Amino acid sequence: MSPTPRAVQQARQELTLEPDEAQRLVNLCGPFDAHLRQIELRLGIEIRNRGNRFQLLGAKRDIARGEAVLQELFNLTGNDTVTTEDVHLALVAQLGDEEPQDEEEPRSTQGEVVIRGKRGVIRGRGVQQKLYLKNIVTYDLNFGIGPAGTGKTYLAVASAVHALERDRVRRIVLVRPAVEAGEKLGFLPGDMAEKINPYLRPLYDALYEMLGFEKVARLVEKNVIEVAPLAFMRGRTLNESFVILDEAQNTSVEQMKMFLTRIGFGSVAVVTGDLTQIDLPKHQLSGLRHAQKVLAGVAGISFTAFRKEDVVRHPLVQAIVQAYEQHESQEPQA
Repeated sequence: MSPTPRAVQQARQELTLEPDEAQRLVNLCGPFDAHLRQIELRLGIEIRNRGNRFQLLGAKRDIARGEAVLQELFNLTGNDTVTTEDVHLALVAQLGDEEPQDEEEPRSTQGEVVIRGKRGVIRGRGVQQKLYLKNIVTYDLNFGIGPAGTGKTYLAVASAVHALERDRVRRIVLVRPAVEAGEKLGFLPGDMAEKINPYLRPLYDALYEMLGFEKVARLVEKNVIEVAPLAFMRGRTLNESFVILDEAQNTSVEQMKMFLTRIGFGSVAVVTGDLTQIDLPKHQLSGLRHAQKVLAGVAGISFTAFRKEDVVRHPLVQAIVQAYEQHESQEPQA
């Protein structure tokens, strides 16, 4: 498969990867050479290989990037199975210099936060995830804002479980607004709890992955873990708790203010959301968008901004996010 030719002079580069071990090379190339195709499509180059000898064709700058990506991924094959996420992150690292940078955004993630649990090690994948984890252990109130697939909720839940297991907090409270995204709650079957449960399911899924079904059930029964709709937070003060407000783009300004004023002593709060997926009625201001403006520059609060380049789901997710961004930027404003 050859990428679309570019209107630049084509170059050719030979690369030999050592040691010449068949299993590592299979790991590098992926099923049916899927990893090589992913690199080709992203960089606009062509990759040919026979054994541990690779030939890269394309623009000189893109070939240099492809060579660096292949070498980095081959180094991983010594200890790990290379995934599409690894390929994506290696490509992002090489293309990062083309992305606009916020001058006020910290560029260093020294002192990387690593979460060690019973099901393995969880660490940030990419600069923004590492910064996000570092912010969560540093600040009492944290905002993670960006597109789907960037790990905002998953890493927040992992941080909460980590804090609970090390007795840094006494309980975990996971909150979501029950916004009717195109469907009416009244038409869903069951009582109020059963109507709201689908909105909370993603939080349960993250907990199950971290702790297992039985342990989550026990902790929920003991009220050590509480998963609740945002409306149930009114009038409460949450001390020594790790509180996560997920899908915060669907809060009203009043709801966001109410939630933020529930934070008590010894508590950590993480607010996550995607401002491109607001399901509120038209012309109603998102509480997350409002808080982003009102709280900018307030000491003790962190904002981590994720971009489409930080997506670590299936590679198509990043392409989908980008396509929607381009389409919406071209639509006439109402």
